[in-house]
Amino acid sequence: MDTENKSEEFAEKPLYLTNQFLIAMPSLNDSSFSGSVTYLCQHSEEGAFGVVINRHSSITVGEVMNQMNIDNVSDNVKSLPVFDGGPVEPERGFILHPPSGKWDSTLYMTDSMALTTSRDILEAIAKDEGPSEFLIALGYAGWGAQQLEQEIINNAWLNVSADSSIIFDTPVEQRSKAAAAILGVNIDVLSSQVGHA
Repeated sequence: MDTENKSEEFAEKPLYLTNQFLIAMPSLNDSSFSGSVTYLCQHSEEGAFGVVINRHSSITVGEVMNQMNIDNVSDNVKSLPVFDGGPVEPERGFILHPPSGKWDSTLYMTDSMALTTSRDILEAIAKDEGPSEFLIALGYAGWGAQQLEQEIINNAWLNVSADSSIIFDTPVEQRSKAAAAILGVNIDVLSSQVGHA
């Protein structure tokens, strides 16, 4: 195979962004995503979905457990914040965690990150028997086919390989800055006109 054919073959392969952070650019005026960092759980030719990791909702894990009739919730988790995972299906729960345990409905992104949507993981978390680290979110962010790619071209998002320590160990108000720092970017000084010189 000659070099020209190899480069054509490479150019035809799409670049998918599963297990990456999407960092909202200042030019993104959508109130659902302004200032957000989204962990991309899945990205394919059919579209993409992810969970916003830097926005607390107004409810706690204890309140979610109560709504789901899960009793005897550990004091260790009761007061933890639930995250606003995105504007789609805000009544549905998503738990990001390292892959551990066997749950009824889990999507594995990498050997260090999984997403579970089944009740059994919440019951385990309530008893301090769940994953050692987790982020519980209500709702998700979703994009149709080619929508995310177009938004990236339009400078709505920066994308960078995800780092689980930002999800589980970094204070929520520092996650956007920490994610951008992976790229060597100071998010505070980015102009809303980046890429439109």
